[in-house]
Amino acid sequence: MSKAIKKIVLDGENLSISDVCSSVYEGVQVELAKQSVKKVERSRKYVEDLVKSEKIVYGITTGFGEFASVGIKKQHAAQLQKNLIMSHAAGCGEYYEPRFVKAAMLLRANALAKGYSGITLNTLQTLVSMINSDIIPLVPIHGSVGSSGDLAPLSHIVLAMLAMGDVLYAGKKTTAEAALKHAKIKKAELSYKEGLALINGTQMMCGIGTLLVKRAEELYRLANVTAAISTEALMGTPRAFNRLISMVRPHKGQVLTSKIMSSLMSGSDIVKSHKECEEVQDAYSIRCVPQVHGAVYDAIKYVESVISVEMNSATDNPLIFTDDDEVISGGNFHGEPVAMVMDFLGIAVAELASISERRCDRLVNPNNSHRTLPAFLIKNGGLNSGFMIAQYTAAAIVSENKVLAHPAVVDTIPTSANKEDFNSMGSISARKCIKIIENVEYALAIELLLACQGLDFRLPVKSTKKLMSVHSAVRKQVSHMEEDRVLSEDINKVIALIKTPAFNRLVADICK
Repeated sequence: MSKAIKKIVLDGENLSISDVCSSVYEGVQVELAKQSVKKVERSRKYVEDLVKSEKIVYGITTGFGEFASVGIKKQHAAQLQKNLIMSHAAGCGEYYEPRFVKAAMLLRANALAKGYSGITLNTLQTLVSMINSDIIPLVPIHGSVGSSGDLAPLSHIVLAMLAMGDVLYAGKKTTAEAALKHAKIKKAELSYKEGLALINGTQMMCGIGTLLVKRAEELYRLANVTAAISTEALMGTPRAFNRLISMVRPHKGQVLTSKIMSSLMSGSDIVKSHKECEEVQDAYSIRCVPQVHGAVYDAIKYVESVISVEMNSATDNPLIFTDDDEVISGGNFHGEPVAMVMDFLGIAVAELASISERRCDRLVNPNNSHRTLPAFLIKNGGLNSGFMIAQYTAAAIVSENKVLAHPAVVDTIPTSANKEDFNSMGSISARKCIKIIENVEYALAIELLLACQGLDFRLPVKSTKKLMSVHSAVRKQVSHMEEDRVLSEDINKVIALIKTPAFNRLVADICK
């Protein structure tokens, strides 16, 4: 997809994960739908009419949270909104990666485009213009308890809209004021309801989830490829991937994984070379790939369905229903749906690394490979240690993931003088998932490195064209190891490889 693609239209209803990835990774521009402009303007007029009528409405003519009973005079409306943003921009620690912040900005703009928030069109347009100009606020990772939404992270985003705080612009850190001025974007001037409309929402955790669920599916496919190459290197059988097995246990993920594994290994000369061997069945880490990887796929698809709903939802409070003449305080800002699936995604994807590490052990352990591969995948063992410690590294990664996979959503700490007495902790679920997925990338890179080394020992007998194309891609980055060298350098080269769009396209193509 090139940058010349048609703009992404934000209407609050049809934003896709693919759209978000196109904006974040490829710089595709966004714009408000014409019907959304009308909805936003209508909702705003409703707010202004409420103010004129001097009705008491939470967040519009009152304070926030525990201060909901405190009325605010008209002359203090603008100061109230600015104070809200400054006081709630209370994050600390290192900053989120820019990609996650941009995703959150896009999701927040899309939610506001639904027309239930009472924001002015000018303020929303400031946010859209910042997205298109790649002005990315620096947002600290600590501060959100996941309800009322991601208050602290989103406040740091809005701070930049007010020409306050720091941002990344043209790849460099600068002040928000300087970036807005250079991009010729007028800073936002907040009025009734606008501060609350901008920060009440789940967009930080959901933005993270949007990008992670896409990467999780890429890692699912890569795990199938690494498992297939490992199976070939270990002279395993593809019989366990026969469609007949999945026909009698037809989970979608299992059926798909069996199909992919069978396709990847179909026509392999290595399989033909040991067709009459005495081995009856392989270890679980090979034989049960459809069942384990398939369950991960099903989990990813469930997470994707929840994220897809959330990213097109109105999540602030109160919500303005102009057609029904209602302003209702509710709880759409609560992050429980996203928190649960972020924990679930972390648990599911961690399993790809866990089973991968077991295959790594089989590759380096001569007792597990029936001594058909040299110990630790190296000639002259003893003098050379080979890939011994690469498996240690995979084990360490898997152990760390066991800790990270503990769900955050099952905990809660009350806030706002117990007015907000049950929180989702979804931002923690999301941040843990970032690290888990990074660890899974490491683990699969190690398996790929080991599996390709194992495949070398089967030459001149070759695997399938599909798997040999992946082997070739790895060998362009890392040569066969004849004697000990610094393994960290090899691992890092493979990690870099599996993150490239070209490699992920290759993997996607051969897994069709």
